[in-house]
Amino acid sequence: MAAQTSRGVPLSTLSPKFLHTNSTSHTGPFSAIAELIDNAYDPDVSAKQFWIDKTVVNGQECLSFMDNGYGLDHDTMHKMLSFGYSDKPAVNGVQPIGIYGNGFKSGSMRLGKDAIVFSKSKSVLCVGMLSQTYLQEINAQQISVPIVCFEQRETNKFSVREEHKTSLQDILHHSPFKTREDLLLEIDAISSSNTGKTGTRIIIWNLRRTSTGTSEFDFEKDRYDIKIPSYLYETLNDKPQQARFTSYIPESVYSLRAYCSILYLKPRMQIIIRGVKVKSQLITKSLAFVHKDSYKPNFLNKPIRITFGYNTKSKDQYGVMMYHKNRLIKAYERVGCQLRADRKGVGVIGVIECNFLDPTHNKQSFNETDKYRRTMNSLGTKLEDYWQEIRYKRSRENPNSLPVEDTMSVHSADWRVF
Repeated sequence: MAAQTSRGVPLSTLSPKFLHTNSTSHTGPFSAIAELIDNAYDPDVSAKQFWIDKTVVNGQECLSFMDNGYGLDHDTMHKMLSFGYSDKPAVNGVQPIGIYGNGFKSGSMRLGKDAIVFSKSKSVLCVGMLSQTYLQEINAQQISVPIVCFEQRETNKFSVREEHKTSLQDILHHSPFKTREDLLLEIDAISSSNTGKTGTRIIIWNLRRTSTGTSEFDFEKDRYDIKIPSYLYETLNDKPQQARFTSYIPESVYSLRAYCSILYLKPRMQIIIRGVKVKSQLITKSLAFVHKDSYKPNFLNKPIRITFGYNTKSKDQYGVMMYHKNRLIKAYERVGCQLRADRKGVGVIGVIECNFLDPTHNKQSFNETDKYRRTMNSLGTKLEDYWQEIRYKRSRENPNSLPVEDTMSVHSADWRVF
């Protein structure tokens, strides 16, 4: 019989199958990883550093994520492992990225079937598990999340409350960590890796595989990066001239290091992938022929800055970089003339922070509202105006000059802001 309220009204339940269903909102693994980075980046955690690595636990290949933020207690751990809890406050004017209370669940379960969270706050050591395998093995009809807190009674001696002992038993039986000491060692890794002494460590196992049984990650090609194998990302373009077009796919599509380098418009947290710091790319600082424009529709009180310029790395990677609350939502989104086959707008990058739009819950796009459509139309018009003006100025100065996009392969002495 279904659980009921005190008034006898049946409560809705959440099937364990929803963990997989919810994860499918992420078309690729990098956006799932970004959800975990966002949780550490948000001001309520306020991590200064975030580590991403591959590890092996009891012979199983795993992904590990760790931050040096404030850590979690039992209540915040339970909310993190539950759905829809998003009461993150703004801190010193910094707005949280997460708004739906779904990021950890959709992100972790997209990467693998099982995740365990170790956290160390100033008051308590806490371990929680979100595991599809566990729920299958116990024939669960609803999602349950074992959580155990360790309380320090004496130096190097920890106790577990009676009400947490069943959770501890289930974690030890259904995770790769088979003893209490194994769990405490993972918590020790948090304080030994940073000077803050507090933080959170996530390990995901039973990593998702392709339909042929191979890993969707390439850990071997670059020992300091995590990449998507070429046979996976090349399926993004199924044109007959595929070999020609794959070189035009942005590196951020298949390199986690490149993706993380543009993930935040103004980075406040250092990301370390496989032991090496990610060098953030400040996109607006790397463009040529930079022009500052603005967007002021009637539904906004203040104009929004738009920066246009030419990509100095590859003319074939162009479009608008759309951010929301400092976080990348859409990359290289082609607008206006860039959508046509006449080569107009080739090489032009636009950068805008769209805090007035609502991102979809997977943070890979924006809700298709009237505001969004008007914004995209305006961006298309402004980008074409910029492209036309640059071409006019160059042809007036030198009628025989090459198109701007064909001069971007090397740094040019006549780049300038106007």
